[in-house]
Amino acid sequence: MNIYWMLFLTFLEIGAVSFGGGYGMIALMNEKAVGYGWLTNDQFLNMIAVSESTPGPIAVNIATFVGASEGGLLGALCATLGIVLPSFIIILLIAALVGNLLKYAGVNAVINGMKPAVTGIIFATALTMFTTAVFAVEKVGDKLEFSLAKSIIFVVVAVCCLGYKKIFKKQINPILLILISACLGMVICPFLS
Repeated sequence: MNIYWMLFLTFLEIGAVSFGGGYGMIALMNEKAVGYGWLTNDQFLNMIAVSESTPGPIAVNIATFVGASEGGLLGALCATLGIVLPSFIIILLIAALVGNLLKYAGVNAVINGMKPAVTGIIFATALTMFTTAVFAVEKVGDKLEFSLAKSIIFVVVAVCCLGYKKIFKKQINPILLILISACLGMVICPFLS
């Protein structure tokens, strides 16, 4: 199978079976991209950072970046089409055929049953990203390699989030957090890495 079909079918599968939005897809995207040897765990983590700091949904951005890295412009198009096609079809069917779906108790029961699973997937992904970013642990059994620079950046960003919310009673703009962490990375990492 050529790389274009593989990119399309892989991201079509991810788009079809992932619930919980882009963050819910990250674990499966990581498994596929690293499993196929398209990216290393570290490269995938970097792609998440880039995808988070660029406009658009994170899942679409990651799919586009992976596709572009493996197959250029056509690869990016195939991966992007694969990731968005299932959602597009499902939303189109819901809008066209079903209408007021949420008024049915059975539908609400299914959605309420899925919420804890999606939350668990997102939490596990965040924990995996944290341990990879701060401790360089990619799988169970890896040796901890503590990074003082990354830990300082993590703590400063967390304090900014919590402090801003406490003072201003609202969430801090994610773009500002990305800029703060990028500046801290430029200042701290050359000296502490």
